[in-house]
Amino acid sequence: MAVFVMLGTYSREALNGISPKRTEEFAQLVAQNGGSVRAMFATLGEIDLVLVVDLPSVETAARVSIEVAQKIGIRLNTLPAIAVKDFDLLMTSEKPS
Repeated sequence: MAVFVMLGTYSREALNGISPKRTEEFAQLVAQNGGSVRAMFATLGEIDLVLVVDLPSVETAARVSIEVAQKIGIRLNTLPAIAVKDFDLLMTSEKPS
């Protein structure tokens, strides 16, 4: 499983639909695509939501991002994430010449 950070921005219509039911709809959409939700945060400022999810692939993350925009009205900027300890090892491992 790969980890993705999704930065969400509400459309005007999406603002009117904020509810626990819609939050569950998002979690179900992730699960239907073989993933799980690690964390969800509402934030203030230019970004409205920070979502951390596990999904099988980049292609699956792209599909979920588009489905969320179409069905829920939240635009997601989806970023693959690597744990820093793993990133450190990746950057310090022997590289082929």
